Amino acid sequence: MNGDTRHVRTVADLVTAAKDPTTETIVVEGELHQVPTLEIAAGVTLAGSESGAALLFAEGVDGLRLSGTNRVSGISLTTDPTQRAISLDPDATDLGAIRLVDLNITGQVALITGEDASSGRFAIDRVHIAEADTRHRKERPELAGVGVLQGAFTVWNRHSEAVLTASIRHVSVGSEQTPIRGSGVFVAGPLEVDLLETGDVFTDGGIPDGTADTISGGVFVIFGAHVEEVRNVGAVTTRGTNDMMLDNWGQVDAWTAEAPLTSYGRSGVGFVNFGTVGELKVLAPIETHGIGARGFNVYHLEGHAGASVGSAEFDSITTHGDAAIGIQIGQPIGRLTIHKGIHTRGGTGESLVKGVLTKLSAHAISVQASGVIEELKVGGELRSDGEGVVPLHVLGAINRVHIAGGLR
Repeated sequence: MNGDTRHVRTVADLVTAAKDPTTETIVVEGELHQVPTLEIAAGVTLAGSESGAALLFAEGVDGLRLSGTNRVSGISLTTDPTQRAISLDPDATDLGAIRLVDLNITGQVALITGEDASSGRFAIDRVHIAEADTRHRKERPELAGVGVLQGAFTVWNRHSEAVLTASIRHVSVGSEQTPIRGSGVFVAGPLEVDLLETGDVFTDGGIPDGTADTISGGVFVIFGAHVEEVRNVGAVTTRGTNDMMLDNWGQVDAWTAEAPLTSYGRSGVGFVNFGTVGELKVLAPIETHGIGARGFNVYHLEGHAGASVGSAEFDSITTHGDAAIGIQIGQPIGRLTIHKGIHTRGGTGESLVKGVLTKLSAHAISVQASGVIEELKVGGELRSDGEGVVPLHVLGAINRVHIAGGLR
């Protein structure tokens, strides 16, 4: 061993280094198997010495528990998918700066604070979670009786009166072969986030058909969180029932999705907004394949502050299922632009709306009685193929409208 930097090649050396109060840096050399849960003391760095460095934890145990002012970088961490590969000490009051850089992970990254955590900053860069299953986690944010499954990558501040900060760059979760069982990327509670950036996101929440009180999301911003910029660089693909692609219950200044958004499950909506979004840009197609899987939804919810969107811009929206409305507006919004139009292929059916299975028809655009669109611009056509389904259904108001391709 060299000073306060400990190079470890065995599990025994790793455990000893983690318990030694003089340790400042632990460098893992090679693969270590059957590792027990490790508590990483405040101020300690854990790093891999080379690209093959890995900790494979014993069956049925969590991985790293961070105490505060920790850096974990350049290493693979593997637990059972149902376990937490990285978590926080629930008794920590000052988390300092938690830095996670260049990690490949199996298991949940659960950056969930205790209720006494008064300060902390999370700096995340290049984290990929190959597999995780959060369906058994009972702690879930709720709105109108609907709970959200935790994410494979979760940042959740549980202290209601302390605001923590975060910068999250290039987090990717799941794959076509191994979608996340639960939500994908999830931020919640009093947080100031300057950037939330995601790579490819694949989820299948595994929620049974007919469930009305549980949802999941590919990328989810929950109440309490303020995000200056969300940037979805990679595609977001969801496969299960009630698996939203993008969902906002918080406050987002600017949200940009640069790659396709695709869902295959019942009520798998492209973008759901219960919160506030200043500027939304979806620069690639939204396509849904399930019954009731709408493209874009701005909700009106009795007894809650109104959702709002300053401007929303879409490339195109295509839905294939019954009750799968292209865009549904239940609150006043500003400018709405769809460059290449909306095409809905389904008829009438049931969709999950505010926790209730509700009968809907697959209109291209539906403006509810409480909804107002200040300005609507459509570069293509609004087309609904379902029998007896009109493409533009307005109970509220559209103050200015231009539809280049007409109604069909």
